Amino acid sequence: MQNVFLKHDCDQFIARINKLKTDSQPLWGKMSVDQMLAHCNVTYEMVYDNIHSKPNFFMKLLLKLLAKNKVVNEEPYPRNLSTAPQFIIKGDCNFEMEKSRLISYIRKTQELGENEFEGKESLSFGKLTAKEWSNMFSKHLDHHFRQFSV
Repeated sequence: MQNVFLKHDCDQFIARINKLKTDSQPLWGKMSVDQMLAHCNVTYEMVYDNIHSKPNFFMKLLLKLLAKNKVVNEEPYPRNLSTAPQFIIKGDCNFEMEKSRLISYIRKTQELGENEFEGKESLSFGKLTAKEWSNMFSKHLDHHFRQFSV
């Protein structure tokens, strides 16, 4: 599992992003490449931008019990996994803008480092360790980059 707090690993993620083209096609799923980039940005928006609402107590409890371990463990996501509603991107997105945003978020996360994320609260899962944050970010990026053959 790559570590989003290590510059070398982040450089590898960014190199994979830079291999994407506006006409890159997925091996599975319904998202276009621009939607996929916007979709990947949602994870970071939930950390850095106050634009997503916190789930209510009951939903958060369900997420912690049913989804948290699958999201933060080191096992890769399977193909055609269900997507949470706030991660569904509809319509066209600006490929270059979403690509640039994702690269900026990856760099920001690496620069802030592990200490910033140790015990940091997740909107959906409560407090996570830095390792859990890294796994969540890395798994999600790798899943979608494999989806688009990069």
